[in-house]
Amino acid sequence: MWDSETARRYDAWFETPPGAFALTREIRLLERMTSGWPRRGQRLLEVGCGTGIFLDVLHGAGFDVAGLDASPAMLEAARRRMGERADLHLGDGGHLPFDDNEFDFCVLLTVLEFCPDPGLVLREAARVARKALLVGYLNRFSCYGLTMRLFPGHTRGPLRQARWFTPWGMGRLLRTSLGRRPCRTRSVLLGPKASWREAGPWRQINSAILSSPVGAFCAADVCLTDAPIMTPLPAFKAKACLG
Repeated sequence: MWDSETARRYDAWFETPPGAFALTREIRLLERMTSGWPRRGQRLLEVGCGTGIFLDVLHGAGFDVAGLDASPAMLEAARRRMGERADLHLGDGGHLPFDDNEFDFCVLLTVLEFCPDPGLVLREAARVARKALLVGYLNRFSCYGLTMRLFPGHTRGPLRQARWFTPWGMGRLLRTSLGRRPCRTRSVLLGPKASWREAGPWRQINSAILSSPVGAFCAADVCLTDAPIMTPLPAFKAKACLG
């Protein structure tokens, strides 16, 4: 399923007007959810990194990034995008080839939808991460999810085989896999895909970061430590060094 043609179409989707619109909103949500995480010297693993689009964003945010994907074609696309800026691995999310607590953070963005055992992948991610996880998922209980179910003929590529999560279903999966841990969820893209555009009121409706998990793309962060994860205050005061 995840061959070189799929990788090409995946990247091409984000170059279309609705795809580019959705990507900028998903990146904004990702930045908001990780805004309190320290960056300098912090190792971050993305499980299911695909072609490296979000790895690029996370590297630009200051993390030392690594990526893992089960598809050689997707990983090759990530290598072309990232070069030497990321440590990339071919492997299975259910059996991560890393030591316990090898990373500070782990992110899984629209990857559990395609895993035969999402709980196992979550437990493996929590095993290799010391501080926190971020899980992004497609929301079955959204306008986008509803239209995809009502008009299945419009669903193409890997999304035909995706497992769409409800917010309460994801919450239950996180609790059963990781235990009861501090967790918060935010979402973006309130309207259906036809409304993902810059014109008119749709821009405001779909750009808002929603405190309720009603948008098409949801993100849940899970704290793995006893204390909240946050950037030290001196880091906010530091000024960039200008050459």
